[in-house]
Amino acid sequence: MNWLVTGGCGFIGTALIRSLMEEGGHAVRVVDNFAVGTREDLAAASDFVEISTEEPGPISSGERVELVAGDITDEDLALRAAEGADVIVHFAANTGVMPSVEDPRADCMSNVLGTLNYLEAARQGGVGRFVFASSGGTVIGEAEPPIHEEMVAHPVAPYGASKLAGEGYCSAYFQTFGIETVVLRFGNVYGPLSGHKNSVVARFIKRATSGEILEIYGDGTQTRDFIYVDDLIRAVRLSATARGVGGEVFQIATSAETTVQELTDRLLPALAAAGIDDVEVRKTAARRGEVRRNYADTSKAHRMLGWKAEVGLDEGLRRTVDWFVDKGSSGG
Repeated sequence: MNWLVTGGCGFIGTALIRSLMEEGGHAVRVVDNFAVGTREDLAAASDFVEISTEEPGPISSGERVELVAGDITDEDLALRAAEGADVIVHFAANTGVMPSVEDPRADCMSNVLGTLNYLEAARQGGVGRFVFASSGGTVIGEAEPPIHEEMVAHPVAPYGASKLAGEGYCSAYFQTFGIETVVLRFGNVYGPLSGHKNSVVARFIKRATSGEILEIYGDGTQTRDFIYVDDLIRAVRLSATARGVGGEVFQIATSAETTVQELTDRLLPALAAAGIDDVEVRKTAARRGEVRRNYADTSKAHRMLGWKAEVGLDEGLRRTVDWFVDKGSSGG
């Protein structure tokens, strides 16, 4: 298949590309503005060729990765970059609750207009499948978990509102134009290659390996559904190819509710096993816009995609800590 991956230099994008290149037979084009990921991050996942933003031409079949440096808010670039794609996987976004609280307009421009640009590129370029990365807890807002696909959304933060708008456009483009959109509401993703992420797992490991204090926002009883990146990538790939899932929304998580305090308690032994002891933990003020409880019912993904998470939290944390430690010791 010919894949267009926006945000392909980021954590999840590079994981997807590595998976595709390991399997072989796929052509991938990446659009990225390097706000988070870098050329070096992409190079760690696969060899690539950087091509012109002005005349990238159609994605050429065969095993190769092309990089187009550009922003998803550039609607003309979206049309050019999508030429020849079989599927668009739209990861690129302004990510995180706090940046959206600090600058709601920038969050909207990236997450709403950026998504619209690539849906239009799919429509005008005849791209049959469009996979959209959304977020379960931030879209639904405060609700009694487990979160599921039929719940009414009440976003708490602008980030959740912009992702919900993207979901709405996906629905409209399926219903009106026949683009087989698939919305994946990710849990809290963690794992190797997450060096640039500021989510709780990556942040805690980075601080611990630097000898810094781990800060838990609030009392630590807030809950999340932590999913290992390899499990998530399987879901992305299935959603790009499965039949009969156009227009659907799926929760992609583990169906396990974990408090941030419990996460910390399970992370400390993994750090100790890697030689990182005497980690100090401190509680600080809670943050605005954050949902208190969040975990997902993933039964629909199991039923329609044949997917479920397989990597447990303890094993996933061990693999992630090992990657950060190896990365640090190698100077990466």
